[in-house]
Amino acid sequence: MKIKVNNILYEPKVSGSMRLLDYLRNELKLTGTKEGCGEGECGACTILLNGKPVNSCLILLGQCDEKEIITIEGLNEPELTKSFEEVGAVQCGFCTPGMMISSSAFLEENPSPTKEEVKTCISGNLCRCTGYKKIEEAIMLTADKKKLVK
Repeated sequence: MKIKVNNILYEPKVSGSMRLLDYLRNELKLTGTKEGCGEGECGACTILLNGKPVNSCLILLGQCDEKEIITIEGLNEPELTKSFEEVGAVQCGFCTPGMMISSSAFLEENPSPTKEEVKTCISGNLCRCTGYKKIEEAIMLTADKKKLVK
């Protein structure tokens, strides 16, 4: 089995029945991906699998053969990071990696979102600190910044 994580090729020497989340955190020490509920309900473990956001707690390592994975550590989105910081969208930080991964994929497909579309984008990611308003502001700010860069 071979997988690419954050542009580095790995040949896991563990069981394919291990959850991807556990492989990332325990074997690769990529601890930015968090385990919240372990049931795919909270979004804290969101990563990009071949460019699509998925809950890594629901994916087995064996399903990732020949696939590309991006975790928060490999996400290269300086505008998004700066926007989250500028508007104060980071409170305890537990949900932030999943929110940023979901937001990045969303903005890639929808560079000019409405506020309602942003709410739908992050509906699979739970936050218990901010009440979502600042997170939504950060995503809209990022979309605006990206328009200025192009």
